[in-house]
Amino acid sequence: MRYTFLVETYATERVKVVSVWSEFRDEDLPVRPGEEDPRGRSVHEQMVHQCVSEDLWFRNMLGIDVGAPPLPKDEVRLEFMKQYAEDSGKRLAALQQKDEVWWEEDVKFFDVERSRAWVMTRRMTHTSHHRGQLMAMLRMLGRDVHSNYGPTADTGGLMQNHAPTIYAYESLGELFAGESGGGKKARLPGGGGKAVTERP
Repeated sequence: MRYTFLVETYATERVKVVSVWSEFRDEDLPVRPGEEDPRGRSVHEQMVHQCVSEDLWFRNMLGIDVGAPPLPKDEVRLEFMKQYAEDSGKRLAALQQKDEVWWEEDVKFFDVERSRAWVMTRRMTHTSHHRGQLMAMLRMLGRDVHSNYGPTADTGGLMQNHAPTIYAYESLGELFAGESGGGKKARLPGGGGKAVTERP
């Protein structure tokens, strides 16, 4: 099926969302980029936005309803992670059943018509945009950052320096077991003093 790549990409993107959320601490949820500037979403507001907006896009544009409220009853970090993982897992299962005709059908995208494949691509770029904002906030908080796509300054620096990709956890199962026990992420070697820019 020619749209398998979209399903496979969503399968990894949902894990990346939960992985970035796991990098925060519980006390980080009220933090926003500028403490006195309400225009920048707090970590908590970013989690709410991800859960609610993805639910709305899938229900209203893609026609996939997981039949559950998008937000956890207790809006704390671990519960957000569990809720999003459960709901996105159900969406993934639904997507795995769709054929090419379904992907190519036009649906309403706000005030225009677009194919479901196009809508899904936009959904994932929307998600990665907000995940990038959260990764920048981790740096603002002085946190270490595990890999999300590839090496980071904390895993050894730049790809061309053969820095490794080190995920915080190898699977969602390990992530929830580790985070439920206070956090048991993979050890990070640090950058070893190497520059993290292509133009030092």
